[in-house]
Amino acid sequence: MNVQTVAMILGGIFVAWFAAGMIYNLRRGDAILRWMQAGLPSIGPRTTFRWLGSTVAEMGIGQAKRPFRRMDILLVFRPRDVVFLWVASLFQGRDDTLILRAHLSSLPLLDLELADPKTWTGRMEINRLKQRNWEEKDYQGLKLLAPKGLLGLAEETLNRLEKPMQTFSGRYVRFGLRKEAPHLLIHVPMPKYKELSASEYFETLRGLGQAISEHH
Repeated sequence: MNVQTVAMILGGIFVAWFAAGMIYNLRRGDAILRWMQAGLPSIGPRTTFRWLGSTVAEMGIGQAKRPFRRMDILLVFRPRDVVFLWVASLFQGRDDTLILRAHLSSLPLLDLELADPKTWTGRMEINRLKQRNWEEKDYQGLKLLAPKGLLGLAEETLNRLEKPMQTFSGRYVRFGLRKEAPHLLIHVPMPKYKELSASEYFETLRGLGQAISEHH
């Protein structure tokens, strides 16, 4: 078997992998988006949507209901269409992730970040905030960070929010509050849409937003 034949075979494998990975992500994304349609009206009446390549689907709700003013939703998938990036994502702890960025009607009084150091985005945010000299401590298996002098208040805030946070998701890659918009940043594993009610899922998100507003 000569070099040209080997190159053709490898090229065919990469093309087939790319097509299969892209189709998988798009189909999975479309299934989740169809599931979300039943729950998104509880967040806001109108949603814009676009695919950013085959790994990110973006939705925007410009006129969200209280306690939100705006909500941006990202479905971020592993780069399954490029084999090298897919393998790298496995080593990075990068999985399919739902990202929520919300502008709140009632603004938080402090900045805080709860992040999973075993995940890609969690590690990135921890390192970024440490460079800004935020203080950190272990918190329920994750890292809690806050500006100097506010770590105790950040822990009290999370303790008060524990129940609505757990009701919305049993696991967090990132949970952040910011005094500047977006005020609420959440990274969680992609919801198990075949087992959950979309209406209840987004109602628990509203409940979490309401709890944040009431506690401030």
